[in-house]
Amino acid sequence: MASPQLVWFRQDLRTADHPALIAAAERGPVVGLYVLDDETPGKWKIGGAQRWWLHHSLTALAGELDKLGSALILRRGRSSKVVRDVAKELGAGGVHATRHYEPWWREAEREHGDFVILHDGDVLHDPSAIRSGAGKPFKIYGPYYRALESHLPPPKPRPAPNLACPDKLPTSDKLDEWQLLPTHPNWATGFDKWEPGSTGAHKHLKRFAAEAARYAERRDLPAESGTSQLSTHLHFGEISPRELWHGLGGAAGDKFHRELAWRDFSRHIILADPKLGEAEQRPMKLRHRAGKQADADFAAWTRGQTGYPLVDAGMRELWATGWMHNRARLVTASFLVKHLLIPWQRGALWFWDTLIDADYANNSQNWQWIAGTGFDSQPFYRIMAPLGQSEKFDAADYIRRWVPELAKLSDADIHDPWGRGAAPPDYAAPLIGHKEARERALEAYRKRGS
Repeated sequence: MASPQLVWFRQDLRTADHPALIAAAERGPVVGLYVLDDETPGKWKIGGAQRWWLHHSLTALAGELDKLGSALILRRGRSSKVVRDVAKELGAGGVHATRHYEPWWREAEREHGDFVILHDGDVLHDPSAIRSGAGKPFKIYGPYYRALESHLPPPKPRPAPNLACPDKLPTSDKLDEWQLLPTHPNWATGFDKWEPGSTGAHKHLKRFAAEAARYAERRDLPAESGTSQLSTHLHFGEISPRELWHGLGGAAGDKFHRELAWRDFSRHIILADPKLGEAEQRPMKLRHRAGKQADADFAAWTRGQTGYPLVDAGMRELWATGWMHNRARLVTASFLVKHLLIPWQRGALWFWDTLIDADYANNSQNWQWIAGTGFDSQPFYRIMAPLGQSEKFDAADYIRRWVPELAKLSDADIHDPWGRGAAPPDYAAPLIGHKEARERALEAYRKRGS
């Protein structure tokens, strides 16, 4: 009989279009393994909001594998040891995994060496294979995308394989023992709007595909459901980039296809710059604010109590649901970095803990873009006006939903209630005026490094 094969799952929690699983199934009976590894990532261990999602995603994956004739083993510990231990218990003839790009997973893969067979399945095309004419990695998205285009469209996705399971399985932890779900208090009651797992991912894809023709015009409007809301499914690998690409046909998906390509680009960047999440690519040497007042301002930002309605709506949506609209992410991040002069790294870590779709490559790349410190970023001196952004992108109903103190204000007043003399007494006063904040930021920019 063929020897059993072990599939080490990480952020690829699906059975369809899974090259590692398919390869394992071609060689013998298959057992899946997920390791809750809080040691290897260090400070980048999975955040609190993502643990809620992970619990439900693992439940869904275990059900999928069971239907296909296999099983999922759960273990906790350092993956470099646990994977080998489980493979030995199983008597595995091969260990298969999807290649990952986060620096800690690359280090774990190097530790395993040839012991683990790696397969591409997280990207449209191998980001390490995209190079400039000089053979160098790209730093700017435009040239990267033009180079990637010659490899598009990606191959069509493949269905889940039929699986067989060995007669004897290694021991497994019980998922509930990991205590991934919050209880005292249960701050995730608003997360129930989500449906983790591949089934939920494909439901969202079907919904989004019907509306994708309007994606480009609606994606920046917080009050509308114009975004795909597939980011968390994609982050956890419950659906593959290839499935998303081919699930959106023709011109209707062009704008979204470019967003998928940006995701590939962010992985291309962290291959060349693994410290993207903490070290500035273009050091600005800006004098950031620190001390009690800066800490108080940061706390107000996290709670959605800044006195800027769109910023507050975004931060409250994040806390309630673990997710935030893309336009609100830009505005809230810009406000922290430029209005409050607080380092982007501090905001990135807050997002890491509170976003269900927190992705090291994407999250880091986007924070550096907004802070003006990335190789491909907007200049620091381009300072978003939160009040103007709110009106421009018609955020009135979005604000009413998440900032109930302002729900009764008119469309004319709700974007800038303090400026129009319409702020109710229970709404927070602005931490700083926009004009004052802009002048302070530009002054800090002029004096950087001095």
